[in-house]
Amino acid sequence: MIPRFHCPFPLAPGASVDLPPEAAHHATKVLRMDEGDEVILFDGRGGEWTGRLHRVGKGMSVALESFDDTDRESPLAITLVQGLPAADKMDWIVQKSVELGVAAIRPVACRRSVIRLSGERMERRVAHWQAVAIAACEQCRRNRVPEVAPLLDLPQFLGGSVGDNALRLILAPEAGTRLAALPRPTGPVTLLIGPEGGFEDGELAAAASTGFQVVSLGPRVLRTETAGLAALAAMMALWGDF
Repeated sequence: MIPRFHCPFPLAPGASVDLPPEAAHHATKVLRMDEGDEVILFDGRGGEWTGRLHRVGKGMSVALESFDDTDRESPLAITLVQGLPAADKMDWIVQKSVELGVAAIRPVACRRSVIRLSGERMERRVAHWQAVAIAACEQCRRNRVPEVAPLLDLPQFLGGSVGDNALRLILAPEAGTRLAALPRPTGPVTLLIGPEGGFEDGELAAAASTGFQVVSLGPRVLRTETAGLAALAAMMALWGDF
């Protein structure tokens, strides 16, 4: 497979572009690539460019040769709203949800979230998660990078950031409606997942008041890092492109 790299600036026909330092290091030191080797670049706006490497001092440049407008996005646009988990679980969730085809990721701080982030620390963490999403796109061959939105408290999100997504879902094993029983959505979907320990009753009531409905994936209780990914995979199989 030809190595793929994300370039955070618009690409154009016939251009010669410098690889970002991290991508150049990965190409030369990890993949052992050299002058004339073929690579694929994408800028996140759709499509991808094939080009060849050229050494420029200590860095690497890519001469773009051809454009392929291949679109590997799912026809089902799902926004994953993830209750902030502990430790590095969010890295795993971001990486795997991007591989599964999620359209956007919105981290939210819930009452039972163990980690509390604010200010510069929060900005660094969100930037890190966006970098994880980019790396996942490089690996899974997506040409559009899902946005990882700034962290909000759950009430802030429910108060004005849900958007126009008509189908809004929360998972709960005791729910009377199974995900598979829902009709095919006619528009985007918002999936709200709680942190370790789940949502408090007041949070569930607040979500219900903004149009979220509770559905089940089965009788077993899933961990926060499993629940969203299992639901994404199920929805992609039911209504997407799996």
